[in-house]
Amino acid sequence: MLAYASVLAEGGVPYGWIIGGIAIIVGLIIFAVLMQFFSLWLQAYMSKAGVSFADLIGQRLRKVNSSVVVLSKIQLVKAGLHDITTNDLESHYLAGGRVPNVTHAMIAAHRANIDLDFRKACAIDLAGRDILDAVNTSVNPKVIDCPGATAMASGADKLDAVSKDGIRLLAKARVTVRTNIRQLIGGATEETVIARTGQAIVSAIGSSATYKAVLENPDLIAQRALESGLDAGTAFEILSVDIADISVAGVATEANVGAKLQADQAEADLRRFRAEAEKRAAMARAREAEMSAMVEENRAKVVLAEAEVPLAMAEAFRSGNMGIMDYYRMKNIDADTSMRRTIGGGGETKGETPPT
Repeated sequence: MLAYASVLAEGGVPYGWIIGGIAIIVGLIIFAVLMQFFSLWLQAYMSKAGVSFADLIGQRLRKVNSSVVVLSKIQLVKAGLHDITTNDLESHYLAGGRVPNVTHAMIAAHRANIDLDFRKACAIDLAGRDILDAVNTSVNPKVIDCPGATAMASGADKLDAVSKDGIRLLAKARVTVRTNIRQLIGGATEETVIARTGQAIVSAIGSSATYKAVLENPDLIAQRALESGLDAGTAFEILSVDIADISVAGVATEANVGAKLQADQAEADLRRFRAEAEKRAAMARAREAEMSAMVEENRAKVVLAEAEVPLAMAEAFRSGNMGIMDYYRMKNIDADTSMRRTIGGGGETKGETPPT
């Protein structure tokens, strides 16, 4: 302090002290930064992961989670995957990928001797697919129920199909699949496999001659479904299709659909025939009414014609074409004809004027 006071008294500036203070501050900052990354660097160094302090500082500046990248790099190196660099992991992290998922998937594929490229794994992960689950499914195939969970939630827990003899069957299938990593990008998902399996089983049951054939050999139905190419264009390879349960629908749910359809058709035909019979009856009644009207009309014409007879006779008397003896002779003939008809049981002819 005395030396410092003397220097100030002499009017000098302590540049050496200032530079020394700045150096100490810079050293403390560097030491703090090094201590911050020391633990990760030490882990990487002891694991021979090849991560330097410069890499760690660059990751901080690029806002990369150093712990995720370094730990993933260590896991890959310990698993024998030395081709994947720290820069590859950083690039996938900055692209929004799940670095731990891809790392675990690469290690699992390497241990299972599955050919999986790191770039393809990153692309699958960025596409939204779970690459780790895909690798696990490739190693350990999983079983998909048909109908799926969505259909079961709505109450349709079994497939509904009708054989050729009209019997309604309920079936449930299980599909064993393995992930096809080569088609994972752009391949159809489980919903497509479930839909295709249900369609194939319903079609196979519908083409069966009788329901008994289906109940006796359900494996034939599964074989037909398997041969229909269910995994085409999907992200899975179908290993087997198994019929877990198959039964005839209960009476309450219309087991014999064919009989019900025939009964409905017979009832519809009966209603149609009744309608046609009523139509013909109505036409007959209308025709009868027309004929009755025509009969009455003709009778009226006869009556009019008979009314002209006395007038004609009177005209004949006046003109001298008919005498009184002719008139009585005609009356006698008419009376004789009427008598013979009465004796013969014919009675009087309707519409004729009785003899006077």
